This record gives sequence, structure tokens and C-alpha cells, in this order.
Amino acid sequence: MTTPDPADRVLARASLAEGDPTGWFEQLYTAAEKGDAALPWHRGKPNAELAEWAAGHPGESRRALVVGSALGDDAELLAAAGWAVTAFDVAPTAVEGARKRFPESTVDYVVADLLKPPGEWHHAFDLVVEIMNIQAMPRDFRPAALTSLAGFLAPGGTAFVCEVAEENFDMATWQSPPWPFRREEIESVAQDGVRLLSLDTIRDGARYWATFTR
Repeated sequence: MTTPDPADRVLARASLAEGDPTGWFEQLYTAAEKGDAALPWHRGKPNAELAEWAAGHPGESRRALVVGSALGDDAELLAAAGWAVTAFDVAPTAVEGARKRFPESTVDYVVADLLKPPGEWHHAFDLVVEIMNIQAMPRDFRPAALTSLAGFLAPGGTAFVCEVAEENFDMATWQSPPWPFRREEIESVAQDGVRLLSLDTIRDGARYWATFTR
């Protein structure tokens, strides 16, 4: 007897078959809200590496952007550290869920698409955080997403990019989504004046953690 695929994989495959790389996120959040699915990325707390960095880097009202903000944990962490945070997700149900979880929040939660971001976000943020979102897109869609990501960063700003590292997994047996990143894909964020400062593997080699600046 085979084990059924989890809802995220089923919905992702159906969405991709229709040529839509992001539509399944809203479907999954809606199903999760009804109790019919689980959000595999939701841990109910901020990313540990980001929390460690934020503890020593107060925002002092500088602008931060959280990509794929889900239910708000990373965004709230940065807001508590003094950053003026904009956090976006392509799924309206995720954005509404974050607002409900943190009704007194100073975070500006908005619905937006990384593949078609608002023009006013270009070079607008002193801190850009992308943690394990773009890996949910197949490689054909990633160049546009990474170009958008690079475009958010203001001169002198810092960007963090964290994704599953392909080099440490057997891709012949890997079940997607997500689709792990190659090292050169992470490095490609260094475009449009953005420079790579460091690229490390963390969590026993399971993930990349890259730091960029402009």
C-alpha cells in the first residue's frame, strides 16, 4: 500500500500543469485553514539563523522586506528588532492569517507576487530576507524570481537567501516540492550591482545561507 502524497505536492503539480507556479499556495493555505492540510514550512517561530543575526543588528527604523512571509514569524522578529517591515505573500489567506495572529503588529502585510512585484519596491529596502520560498518554484521560473529579489535591495543594504542545498541530497530519489537549489543558482542573485559576500551551508549541509549587498 502506497502512502498518498502530501497536499502541497498534489496541489503544486496540478498548478504547474496549468502553467501557474504560485497558485497552489493560496489553495494550500485555504485547505490548512479548514483543517484539511498542513503547512509543511510553518514552525510557529522565527528562523533560527535570522533570529541570531537580528539580535545583534537593530533596525533603527530602516526598511526590511520579508519575501513569502507566510504567517508572519520572521516579519515579527524583525519588527521587534526595530526594523520597519514590509512582508508579502502571494496567498491572500496567508496574509490575512498573519494579520489575525498579530493584530497589534506594526508590520505592513501585503499580498504581492515575487514574479510581478510592485515597481516602488525597486532598490527600496535596507534588508531583504528570502528563506525557503523560491525553492518551491521549478527552475524555469527562478531566474525571474531571483532578478526581482536582487532588485529589492537598496545601496548598502543586506540580503539573506536560504534554500535547500541540492549538492547534499540524492536528487534521483528526491520528492518535490521543494526543488533544491544549486550553488550557482544562489550565486546568481549577484546581479544588477548586487555582490555576494558569503555563501555557506548550514544545518549539517542541508541548506545554503548566502549574504549579499549592493
